[in-house]
Amino acid sequence: MATKQIDYYFWVLSDWAYFGGPRLAAMARRHDVAINYFPVKMPYVYAKTGGILLGDRSKQRQDYRLAELRRWQRKLGMPINVPPKHGTTNEDLASCLIIAAKQDGQDVEQVSHDILKAVWVEEVDVSQAEALLEIGKRSLKNVDDLLKRAASQEIQKEFWRYSDEAIERGVFGSPFYLFEGDIFWGQDRLEFLEEAVIASRMKSLSF
Repeated sequence: MATKQIDYYFWVLSDWAYFGGPRLAAMARRHDVAINYFPVKMPYVYAKTGGILLGDRSKQRQDYRLAELRRWQRKLGMPINVPPKHGTTNEDLASCLIIAAKQDGQDVEQVSHDILKAVWVEEVDVSQAEALLEIGKRSLKNVDDLLKRAASQEIQKEFWRYSDEAIERGVFGSPFYLFEGDIFWGQDRLEFLEEAVIASRMKSLSF
């Protein structure tokens, strides 16, 4: 059983979380580290931390983002549609489905990636319960019950609590990783995160 943990804050509409998710999961398995998944309301986080939504950024910044996405698509060999048909949909129910499954004790690694892939590859509107039902069936048990819980006030409050907690812990973008007091922003920082994990393991072995 993993004794160390990465706290992973992400937006279910994040292109960079889509690119980084599989590599984060593979790295955690290599080093026997748990991942605690925290989907957050990133527009809310941006508003509280000085972030700028994509549509409000300058043309230069938008163009550079597209160039970077093309570079990472080639590097990782992962398909992506830019822009996705439903990239600005409401993400609340999808995020709350992950939280409901997490509270149910289920592994949410696959459903988290499947939701991101649905947005960025499959052109699926993840605001729709019917779409989430089909996505959830791929990796979760009792998806009907989880979707009912996801729509509950209790789970929605937890979603907002995650978002407030993210801000308090220094999160301002997606994906964001926290490990033993260190913070890492962006899937292009996974190498540094892995170095921190390895260093922590070596320190533990030295005692």
